[in-house]
Amino acid sequence: MNSGFSKDWFVYQRAFLLCFAITSSSLVALELSQTLVNYIQSRFGDSAAQRLFDWEALANSHHQAETAFKLERVNHFFNRARFVPDQEQWNSEDYWATPVELLAVNAGDCEDYSIAKYFTLKEMGVPEEKLKITYVKALKLNQAHMVLAYYETPDSEPLILDNLIPDIKPASERDDLVPVYSFNGEGLWLARYKDSKNKRIGSSDKLENWMDMLTRQRKLIK
Repeated sequence: MNSGFSKDWFVYQRAFLLCFAITSSSLVALELSQTLVNYIQSRFGDSAAQRLFDWEALANSHHQAETAFKLERVNHFFNRARFVPDQEQWNSEDYWATPVELLAVNAGDCEDYSIAKYFTLKEMGVPEEKLKITYVKALKLNQAHMVLAYYETPDSEPLILDNLIPDIKPASERDDLVPVYSFNGEGLWLARYKDSKNKRIGSSDKLENWMDMLTRQRKLIK
């Protein structure tokens, strides 16, 4: 892999301890094990280990802050990573990285940013039902893209967290994006976020890449 991850990375994941709240039923502190940090440091250097520590600090802070502040902090934190296509980074046509993988190599593509923002905001106390990872068509790029949408209420216009631009804007100001479907840990929807009439079409376990990413994420949990 061009990323520097060797095959032993995926074996070592089973031995790592990462206390991470996959469900939103309770707020659990994000706690990175020293084994994980040591491995990342040995493979990717001190800066990679520091990124993990910075993520841990961010995820465990500001729980009482206004949601707008949380959105801004998380969006800025992950948008600092370099954009690198999956084929170049992972030697795969479509690979959905875990937050740890994204931070280790300090690079990813649109779904990696969106996934990392989603899990981190959940950890900071933002309810899962207000967060939807949304697959869109980026009209200016004429290609598929992914963003994170935040809904204050089920019927409200969402705010869009995107790696293409630094600012968080309401959906009505993102005419360059056409939503196709959205999902989170609770379900899968056909997405028409501008009129708030999303049709539930099933469970997110229909998404193979999502389930594969969750499997790798859960291997970090003991």
